[in-house]
Amino acid sequence: MSDEQQKKKFFYLNRKAPYGTIYALESLEVVLIGAAFEQDVSLAFVDDGVFQLMDNQDAAGTGMKGFSKIYRALGDYEVRKLYVEKESLETRGLSVEDLMPITYEDEDEDYAEKPSIILVDKSELAKIIADQDVVMSF
Repeated sequence: MSDEQQKKKFFYLNRKAPYGTIYALESLEVVLIGAAFEQDVSLAFVDDGVFQLMDNQDAAGTGMKGFSKIYRALGDYEVRKLYVEKESLETRGLSVEDLMPITYEDEDEDYAEKPSIILVDKSELAKIIADQDVVMSF
């Protein structure tokens, strides 16, 4: 692939809790649209955005439809890089074990399931963000 044909890197920064606002759902919808158009898509979850990936979410009582299970389908759309900021988890008393298991099938390794969640610290995340072509914050 020539430089002109390379996919642009689109990075979606998720800062808000999954329910109570439209930001989390809007981000997920934009990610799916971008992936459908074969963009190189990555997501990061920081601040209260880490709650978007919590396992066993229950949207009852929020007035919103639950959408967290859609994250598990992202691998089918070639969205395989979900960065979670370590400090945001720790500040909220959480660990990576509190997050839903999100995987993708690696075609290059006989469809072995691999984790999509990548735990990074603030400095690593800053470097990743600096390497993106487009950054959108939700």
